[in-house]
Order: sequence, then structure tokens, then C-alpha cells
Amino acid sequence: MIDLDRLLALVRALNREGVDYAVVGAVALGLHGLARATEDLDLFVRPTPDNVVRLKRALSAVWPDPDIDTIDASDLAGEYPTIRYGPPDGSFTLDLLSRLGERFRYEDIETTTLMIEGEPVQAATPRMLYVMKRDTLRPLDHADAAALRRTFGLEDE
Repeated sequence: MIDLDRLLALVRALNREGVDYAVVGAVALGLHGLARATEDLDLFVRPTPDNVVRLKRALSAVWPDPDIDTIDASDLAGEYPTIRYGPPDGSFTLDLLSRLGERFRYEDIETTTLMIEGEPVQAATPRMLYVMKRDTLRPLDHADAAALRRTFGLEDE
């Protein structure tokens, strides 16, 4: 389960450092009122060197971990644009993404600003989450897509 205090600390650090990010996945569902248990935070980030430097500063503000220094923009911009980071306190795992296959890049993620305890959070819109989840192979994603469709009155394009 996601540690809400750590999530809030991370969002504050991301905002303070000016990181270009978008929360997606189950945490974004929760932010939109569709609670689903998860143990990771899926975070799309712009894979530019300056943004990754800001990301590393934000992560280091929450977790003083030398492994954060190994995160590199070239990895996020490379052939496998996902980095899994597990903070030493085990509060949750972060999946840092800049692209999902050829279909979704950071630039493609439609976002909205939501609030967690007065802190703004950039999260994928319900429509974006629906589009991201409806055609995957995972049954859990299909259930998420159905819940998004029902709750927000979404239709296929």
C-alpha cells in the first residue's frame, strides 16, 4: 500500500523542483476517487537531462539514497524508457516512465491538476487513463477502464 505521507512529501518535492511529471496508474485512479490498492507509483516524466536533474533532486529530498544518482536521462530516453526505483525505506516503489511502447510518450499524457492535502498534483485525466488501460492485456486494467468509463461517462473515440 502507498504511504500517503511519503507520497505527499514526494509531490511537494517534485513541485518545488519544477519537475515535469504526470501521475498515472492506480495512484491516479485514486486521485480521481477510484480507490484501488497498489504498491507502486507510476510516474511519467519528461526525459530531458535538465528535468531528470530536477527529478533526482526531488527524490533525494525525500530519500537520501546514493542510488538516485544512477538515474540517467539517457535511460529514460532510450530503448527501454522505464526505471524502477525502490526507496530504502520500502514505503513504495516508483516506476519512472517516459514512454509506454510507441503509443504513449510523456508529451502525449493529458493531465489535470488535482489536490492532495492542499498540494497540487499533475495527474492523467480520467479520459487519458481510460485510453491507456482499455486495450491492454491485463484483466486489472480492463476493470479499471470499465470503472473509469462508468464513473466519468467516457465513450470510445
